[in-house]
Amino acid sequence: MTREDRQRAWRRGWWAETLCAVYLRLHGYRILSRRMRTPVGEIDVLVRRGRVLAVVEVKARGDLALAAESVTDRQKQRLIRAAGWVVSGRPDLAALDLRFDVMLVAPWRLPRHVVDAWRADAQRLQSRGVISW
Repeated sequence: MTREDRQRAWRRGWWAETLCAVYLRLHGYRILSRRMRTPVGEIDVLVRRGRVLAVVEVKARGDLALAAESVTDRQKQRLIRAAGWVVSGRPDLAALDLRFDVMLVAPWRLPRHVVDAWRADAQRLQSRGVISW
């Protein structure tokens, strides 16, 4: 992948995340962070709505089906670890219900918000000391 290809991909990702952040804001979510880097991974968008803290993975592809297929198990595990890292350092967020969402973006379409796209195994997170439910 050339430098130009990487720059184009970065810009496409930035625009997709911006579009999703606007969409989420219009639907009552408060944006806590975008492109949050942690030692264990990056969270595209971190939002809160009421008692729910949602970790949102943004996937932009040529069509929505390709975007949906591009969420891998490895990415899910990375996001679970990153969310655990964020929550462990923020007691104000630890009391909220944690949820993992996906936003699918395709050209000339509104983003599709997949709410509660997968669940983290709470017992496993507790045993690792990531959460204290």
